Amino acid sequence: MQITEHFKTPIWVDYKPDFIKSLDKFSDKYIKDSKNKQKKYIKKYGDFGMSYHSTSLLGDNNFLDFTNYVGQKSWEYLDHQGFDMQQYTAMFSEMWVQEFSKKGGGHHSAHIHWNQHVSGFYFLKCSDKTSYPIFHDPRTGARATKLKTKSSSDIVNGTELVHIKTTPGTLIIFPGYLEHEFAVDFGKEPFRFIHWNIQSIPKGMAKDV
Repeated sequence: MQITEHFKTPIWVDYKPDFIKSLDKFSDKYIKDSKNKQKKYIKKYGDFGMSYHSTSLLGDNNFLDFTNYVGQKSWEYLDHQGFDMQQYTAMFSEMWVQEFSKKGGGHHSAHIHWNQHVSGFYFLKCSDKTSYPIFHDPRTGARATKLKTKSSSDIVNGTELVHIKTTPGTLIIFPGYLEHEFAVDFGKEPFRFIHWNIQSIPKGMAKDV
């Protein structure tokens, strides 16, 4: 019998250590500012379960080489799927750095980023003792009619959740529609990553950024 597979969800994973040292250094002030803004809360309740979210990194020249690199890779990601990218301009809508609490408990519940075509992560601080991204099957019909799989440890066509273990320098690019979350971090080791979203705008509708 001929077997064909359709409607796949590509996730690109690469190792790009070139940016770790510089971006980790440039990120320090953003994380410090985020912690300062929540100082009163932390002083009163502690930082268990906290996630320190920076302001936008877009426009900061210290991140320009990285932005150009992942912007190009995100364009290639869409082009590889067969989209006619000659008709579109890929534009960053968001980019920020985030760090989970030293006391543990940092996490993100499952979500998507509305009206985005590409999302991505770049990990600056992580290990096998920290949190990691989890991706959900985006096919609502498949999730509604899901059967039990033979093994929960094997990745098969019926798998509902996929998690990816990361190391500093891991780069992940995935569709904006793909639901994702971060597992609870236990505060054993530092966990910091950069996250971005990209929209593809029909040419002539907006200037390239």
